[in-house]
Amino acid sequence: GFSGSYGTAVICKDDAGLWTDGRYFFQAENELAGSGVRLMKMFVGDTPTVTEYLADAVPAGGTVAFDGRVLSMGEGQEYEAALKEKQIHINYSEDLIDLVWEDRPALSDKPAIFLEEKYSGESSASKLARVRKVMADQGATVHAIASLDDVCWLLNVRGDDIDFFPLLLSYAIVRMDKVELYVDKTKLNAQILEEFTKVNVSIHPYNDIYEDIKTLDASETILIDPMKMNYALYKNIPCKIVEAANPTILMKAMKNPVE
Repeated sequence: GFSGSYGTAVICKDDAGLWTDGRYFFQAENELAGSGVRLMKMFVGDTPTVTEYLADAVPAGGTVAFDGRVLSMGEGQEYEAALKEKQIHINYSEDLIDLVWEDRPALSDKPAIFLEEKYSGESSASKLARVRKVMADQGATVHAIASLDDVCWLLNVRGDDIDFFPLLLSYAIVRMDKVELYVDKTKLNAQILEEFTKVNVSIHPYNDIYEDIKTLDASETILIDPMKMNYALYKNIPCKIVEAANPTILMKAMKNPVE
């Protein structure tokens, strides 16, 4: 029932807490009233962090589960380090909330649009060439992108899947000769599909990336941005990893004359 935009819930057998910051203390107290969930005021007094709480509350040899798609790579690594001493197992592949959320809203099915060069100022082919040069400089043969703004900028598409942001729910795997795009294909019109064909973009179901990335050859080297990567995707990578900022971040920050 918490309607704030920032929070982490931890649910144990005999305790539950919601960690949020000072913007939401009054709101959270009202919305959590009678729920049995304690408000854990972040950065106040001796309130433990989520990591500290888990390390103390979970018994040795126990299990901590979360949906690794909604935790960052860094958060997952932090849990790993904190729970290792007590040999606590991490299960990052279960979305337990989904099993009990009967009226959960479906993902957006709003159509995507193609951003023509008269607005973008640069073709996808040109952008991909620049990204591939950075990949080569980093010694990478594959680049996985999990941040929506970077995927949309690179392929010159926009969407209406996120309130207040013109973005399309998607992931991308960039190779030297093609792009694997993970997205709901029903959102893509004929123009977008035609443009994607020009730059050798293949379409795959949105969540298939989690299994597909496991099939990368061990001889590959993948470039990922640890600040823009979720924990589940990171853990499913079977090959050598190079960590660096997504090349697209700086590229899209430097506006061309059309922009």
